[in-house]
Amino acid sequence: MALGRKSWLFCGSDRGGERAAAMYGLIVTAKMNGVDPQAWLADVLTRIDARPAHRLDELLPWNWRLKAQGASALAA
Repeated sequence: MALGRKSWLFCGSDRGGERAAAMYGLIVTAKMNGVDPQAWLADVLTRIDARPAHRLDELLPWNWRLKAQGASALAA
């Protein structure tokens, strides 16, 4: 990808590059789903530890937005 070509040189290793690519993919997915990536990632990182493995799909950007909107609709 030309966008971050020089930045990827400083990932430290192949494994670091794979992790950076995974994070970039998650951030772009959040943006494509109309979700603020910083808010989504902060929320997911605080809630992922207590969530059972079979319910992790609820934290994906396209599901998280629906949950966030549902919570705001209930509060109103």
